[in-house]
Amino acid sequence: MKNHLGLFAAASLGGLVAVGITTLIDDKHADTFSANHMARYASLNESGSRPDFVDVADLVTPTVVHIVTTIEPKQQDRQQQMNPFDLFGPGFEMPNAPRSGSGSGVIISPDGYIVTNNHVIDGASQIRVILNDKREYNAELLGNDPNTDLALLRIDESNLPYAVVGNSDDVKVGQWVLAVGNPFNLTSTVTAGIVSAKGRNLNLLRDARNPESQYSIESFIQTDAAVNPGNSGGALVTSDGKLVGINTAIASQTGQYAGYAFAVPANLMKKIIGDLTKYGAVQRGFLGVSIQDVNSQLADKEGLREVRGVYVAKVNPNSSAEDAGVKDGDVIIKVEDMVVNSSSELQEQVGKRSPGDKVKLTVLRDNKEMNFEAVLKNKEGKTGLVKTEKLEINKVLDAEFETVNREDRLKLKIPNGVRVKKVADKSILKKAGVPVGFIITSIDKRPVATPSEVKTALDNAGEGVLLGGINPDGSKGFYGVGLK
Repeated sequence: MKNHLGLFAAASLGGLVAVGITTLIDDKHADTFSANHMARYASLNESGSRPDFVDVADLVTPTVVHIVTTIEPKQQDRQQQMNPFDLFGPGFEMPNAPRSGSGSGVIISPDGYIVTNNHVIDGASQIRVILNDKREYNAELLGNDPNTDLALLRIDESNLPYAVVGNSDDVKVGQWVLAVGNPFNLTSTVTAGIVSAKGRNLNLLRDARNPESQYSIESFIQTDAAVNPGNSGGALVTSDGKLVGINTAIASQTGQYAGYAFAVPANLMKKIIGDLTKYGAVQRGFLGVSIQDVNSQLADKEGLREVRGVYVAKVNPNSSAEDAGVKDGDVIIKVEDMVVNSSSELQEQVGKRSPGDKVKLTVLRDNKEMNFEAVLKNKEGKTGLVKTEKLEINKVLDAEFETVNREDRLKLKIPNGVRVKKVADKSILKKAGVPVGFIITSIDKRPVATPSEVKTALDNAGEGVLLGGINPDGSKGFYGVGLK
């Protein structure tokens, strides 16, 4: 019995000692873990609360509009023979029936200037803009640029809420952004996500059938904010409400959102819209080089020490790059102070500048950095600006038009109208007896509300048209105008 009691006491004492040592070690390890392995959720901010976009959504939503377009069939489409066996079959449409489309736009000034995607309004005979407060307007197309998929509209209104444009060069991968638009005609929809990449080139705008598309610029901001058909032309904004992009495309095999969306950077948009406002056409500067991205295979082949920059495969004769001293085989690593590591990034930086602008290039030649200053040229090899005709001047009629404002429409009790502002002596309008001040309300019984709609109606007309409207004295007038 004494032996058993001794063994029990010894075992108990050993157990207590082991428990004490283990506890001491565990406490020491716990202190070490809590001190050296602090963990927190990556999606939470410093205060521990989740992101709240209520204020920015309230700020931005009124600046985004719903755009509804009408596309009239062209003259040649109307003249096509109709197969009687196609009548009322699957997907049947009357050949003369207009088509409609919708998208989004962003108000960028209080006096009614709106930016959207070119593909939203392409081919439209009528463009309607619906504000967030449900007011509706006929929009005037002031200019468009298929090479960046941007277009500029204007409505006759003032004191509108407008987006504050931010600096898209400062956008960082991983930061929060909001997409605001009208997907599936669901107006004023806000979604949130992060910037997942920059400088994306999708080869979306290039078309082998159109030589002009070789000048396309694609350097999209990629985001995972949900974007769907109808969001095109809408706003991509930061968490403080700054406009950093125009939502343009989605990566999808079904036509609906599949995880990634793409936006034209705001800095590129400012350049394009500024040119369209001032000149009516984009004033694009060119370096005059054939370029490609630097990858491991190219670096090994050309003996480059680093895999970075944009490789100059060929310098065009009499180009800005040749004049500056850039040579075949150089690697451009900076434009001014902006690092460029892809062809799309280089195109974006150059595309933000005009003919005649000086730009500093940092290049690698024989693995040594060198600086050059290039004076950009237009596609014709000159440093001057490209002249263009303004949209409101119709070459066929040799006349100028302006949209009738809302106040005048209410006085005349007409829903739409385009005033003849000026008529040249040799104009066919003058020969037809159309007076200056005449308000065109219809062409061939189809309503017109903006000068661009007049132009589209005439482009699609045959040998003559019937202009209906209001004379300067307030009486109704009809004039037949021969176009051939």
